[in-house]
Amino acid sequence: MAAETKAGSFDVIIIGSGPGGYVTAIRASQLGMTVAIVERELLGGICLNWGCIPTKALLKSGEVYEQLDHLADYGLSVEKRGFDFDKVVQRSRKVSAQLNAGVAFLMKKHGVEVVEGAATLTKGSPAPNVVVALKAGGSRTLIGKSVIVATGARARTIPAIGLEPDGERVWTYREALVPKSAPKSLIVIGSGAIGLEFASFFRALGSDVTVVEALPRILPVEDEEVSKAALKAFEKRGLKFRVPANVKKLTKTKSGVAVEIEAGGKAETLEAEVAIVAVGIVGNVEDIGLEALGVKIERTHIVTDRHGATGVPGLYAIGDVAGPPWLAHKASHEGVHCIEHIAGLKPTNIDSPIPGCTYSTPQIASVGLTEAQAREQGREPKVGRFPFRVNGKAIASGETDGFVKTVFDGKTGALIGAHMIGAEVTEMIQGYVIAMTCEATEAELQGAIFPHPTMSEAMHEASLDAYGLVLHI
Repeated sequence: MAAETKAGSFDVIIIGSGPGGYVTAIRASQLGMTVAIVERELLGGICLNWGCIPTKALLKSGEVYEQLDHLADYGLSVEKRGFDFDKVVQRSRKVSAQLNAGVAFLMKKHGVEVVEGAATLTKGSPAPNVVVALKAGGSRTLIGKSVIVATGARARTIPAIGLEPDGERVWTYREALVPKSAPKSLIVIGSGAIGLEFASFFRALGSDVTVVEALPRILPVEDEEVSKAALKAFEKRGLKFRVPANVKKLTKTKSGVAVEIEAGGKAETLEAEVAIVAVGIVGNVEDIGLEALGVKIERTHIVTDRHGATGVPGLYAIGDVAGPPWLAHKASHEGVHCIEHIAGLKPTNIDSPIPGCTYSTPQIASVGLTEAQAREQGREPKVGRFPFRVNGKAIASGETDGFVKTVFDGKTGALIGAHMIGAEVTEMIQGYVIAMTCEATEAELQGAIFPHPTMSEAMHEASLDAYGLVLHI
């Protein structure tokens, strides 16, 4: 057995270097703490290396390629149309590698010690000790005043019905990021953000794509109007849907996969070269010693209080491993709040509204309550809508599909929800996030000056429309 190296002592030890972990490490350093971060794979975690970032690189390639079909609309032409799939994938990997190096630079800049290896928690005081099985061999014990678990999550699989990835015919997001070629036909199981982003990308490259969703509508967490508009837009692009439909079994065939589904009381078998499983995620809680310490875990996620504390002295958890929403920006925000709480400061507002984005074509973005949720809460909402088809910039850009929808509290005028579908709405939603964070009402939004011509003018018009003041319809 390899010898154990000399123990290290830190103010805080962070397990996991995704957007939650590495941002927390930076903030801890800014607060004057000594920090170690433990990573078993690559700096930046799943998001940077196998999730958020590389998928956006693939989607951009697909978007550009798909635009070639519309060059004539802009008075343009090219002689040859095609793609090199290997180069498409290589570009996405290069983007991740660049950002991975960027995180390494930030850790060095802020004096954060990076420990490469797999961490296990053991009993200690004032916080659990962290024993790291080093990548280079041997082990090292880290002692900290506080320990933050930021181990993230992974794709949920259901082996009992065949939803277990094999890297060839059955993929999760990880396999879908580095395939050898674009499949001619594809079944995507799950219509959340991950499923629809891959469906959108492969459809852009010409794959025959069918999406299967068990719930009554696609994008089930979004506003119902957005879900309906998204379905129509995706079908226009040639995607096919089985909604609602339950997957009963997936089996491998000589040429691909067969997926048995039940829809409307009728059985149906779908066949394709490949199936992508996108049915949610599970927290990475195994094999790190949580159970032995008595950490409470529910549905594969660590139970914490609003500051990230687990109930075990000195032990905290943030990000995907601590539960939904499973979003990188939520993890970063939680991490900053957690470390400021540990430092004894008045931490950042943990209750800030959290936007959600789907980077498909068209894009979807939202924050706050849907119209239905507002009504369920007895809010008597005032709802505004404005379509991009009458927005000057959208018309000039050839991006007229979609709309902006606002939801205001009928009694107070507070903006309590906003929902968008269309081009670049993932860049626009932050305007509403800031408004909600600052507790803006309809008066502030209606009185704000939006630049012309921009897609964001639709945000202004939707706010006006909620009160019968819309200008351009």
